[in-house]
Amino acid sequence: MSRRELAAHARRLSQALGAPLQPSDLLEEALTHPSASSPARADNQRLEFLGDRVLNLVLAEALLARHPDEPEGRIAARYNALVRKETCAQIAAQIGLGEAMRLGRSEKLTGGRRKQAMLGDAMEALIAAVYLEHGLDAARAAILRLWGPRLEAAGDEPPTDAKSALQKWAQARGMEPPRYATISREGADHAPVFTVAARLADGREATASAPSKRAAQQAAAARLLDQLESDDA
Repeated sequence: MSRRELAAHARRLSQALGAPLQPSDLLEEALTHPSASSPARADNQRLEFLGDRVLNLVLAEALLARHPDEPEGRIAARYNALVRKETCAQIAAQIGLGEAMRLGRSEKLTGGRRKQAMLGDAMEALIAAVYLEHGLDAARAAILRLWGPRLEAAGDEPPTDAKSALQKWAQARGMEPPRYATISREGADHAPVFTVAARLADGREATASAPSKRAAQQAAAARLLDQLESDDA
């Protein structure tokens, strides 16, 4: 990545974040996927580790302030929906973060710029870069700017995750709880892809893939719910 390219990415991402990022080594590190790292070029995994903690703190703080009378369980449901890797990846895609990433050749050839795990990690690494360059207040402002619509969209009721919704569907019909089976695990250690099947006692099932077993289970449950809704329509 040339300095000119890095400067262009810095300007565009600064506008999306509302924080003036510099075309620095720190930003380049945040944008470097492990597939493009080298002894002389660090990848973004250490920054992702830090950014994840900053994101968690800011969103937990925001939820407590917005819902002062809610118990921990309801706050946790909102929180889990906001901080999951899928949400980070969606926001990264919205600001075009994938186009700014430095990727290895294999990742470029396999559509790495659109991969959920890569986008989620990069989003958290970018948050860390803002935090290290400008401090917690700037990182908080950037997170609330990007996550604000989702905080507002939560409304009065916390979200129900797909696994819980599928279990309620089964219980309402006198069926055993759904079961989840891991079909396969592929990919490198730093970017695994799990394929999981969600199965009902009557034999209906759906499969989905994601960077973690939990995310794959949720995706498979959501896909099976969609199928059930289509069957009932």
